Amino acid sequence: MNPLEGTAGVRGHREIDLALLDNAEALEKNDPGGMLRATASAGAQVRESAALAAETDLSALADEGRPRAVVVAGVGTAARTGDILETVAGPRCPVPVLAHRSAGIPGWVGAADVVIAVSASGRSPEALAAAEAAGRRGARLVAIGAPDTQLHALADRFRAPFIPVPRRAPARASLWGLTVPVLLAARQLGLVKVTEADFAETAARLDADAERCRTAMETFVNPGKSLALDLAHSVPIVWGSSPLATVAARRFGDTLSANARYPAVVGALGEAGRGRVGLLDGVYGGLAEADRDIFADPDEDADNPATRLRLVLLRDGGLAGEDEDDGEPVAVEERRAEAVQELAERRGVRVSLITAEGGSALERLASLVAVPDFTSIYLGLAHGFDPMAVPAVSEMKDLVSP
Repeated sequence: MNPLEGTAGVRGHREIDLALLDNAEALEKNDPGGMLRATASAGAQVRESAALAAETDLSALADEGRPRAVVVAGVGTAARTGDILETVAGPRCPVPVLAHRSAGIPGWVGAADVVIAVSASGRSPEALAAAEAAGRRGARLVAIGAPDTQLHALADRFRAPFIPVPRRAPARASLWGLTVPVLLAARQLGLVKVTEADFAETAARLDADAERCRTAMETFVNPGKSLALDLAHSVPIVWGSSPLATVAARRFGDTLSANARYPAVVGALGEAGRGRVGLLDGVYGGLAEADRDIFADPDEDADNPATRLRLVLLRDGGLAGEDEDDGEPVAVEERRAEAVQELAERRGVRVSLITAEGGSALERLASLVAVPDFTSIYLGLAHGFDPMAVPAVSEMKDLVSP
């Protein structure tokens, strides 16, 4: 059985093991695939991928000038790198950026466009089909993934640059290793202004959050463990106040599903305000909180916990000097976040808040992603799951394979 492929078997329990979270030895024993260790390597991934990309000749990308559009092709975490590129490039990006999550590429893609095929394993059918189609149509192609794989061979066949990303963990634990090459390819095309200093500061931010979330840190000082306890037996609602924060929210939904097996409602706060905010009034929101007995024995409540909403609000106040004419004014985003937080509190719905920090868009994104990544793993471990292994994923692949 290969834990990287999610085939280590099904296990787990519905109740949450609170004692486990403060037992570093037990946490490591219950994480045989090393998902915590892989997640803690995020800062190292940034540095390694930047170095590997620097060794790849990307100069031919810019020889034909600015592309008409950029398509980032892949699924899951690979496609999420396209969302990150679009967000970091911002509304002033001179060409459209599309994260394409289906096999092949859109019908309009041709020689005027760039396709970035991303696959952590190097053998994702979607990324392979995209690379093949891009090569046949004469589009400029960049391939990113594990070396010495089918994707690598396709890049060689079409004489396209290939940026190797050594595979040491599942794709969802390799977000930063896959993202950096995508950003550097886009920088070569003149679409983003990310600098080496931005990468260094982002890596340092990820290192610092990994230190705060390490297993030896007790729950009351470990933000990853604390948020895991907050989310226990809840239906998490994760909303981002800005486009950048929304990417982080969607990422949290990905990891909650895979690592903790928790369902989550995720998305943009602006869109939520048009309808989904009604969840706060629902049977798991205000109605559930109204029925809660504040004088009940906490121990009895812990033995038979009711399922309630937990709002996780990712707030991003933007960077100083940002031109508000490029998108929705930051002040509007901030007022909306404050309003939703007040609405939740009026109904007794608990709110967890994570605020972006950093001097660049990439670092701010890292500050919103790092702690939730650890939270999803700690929550899964507390329920007895092996976060590295997701048996349903491998079974799904078996069922749909020809």
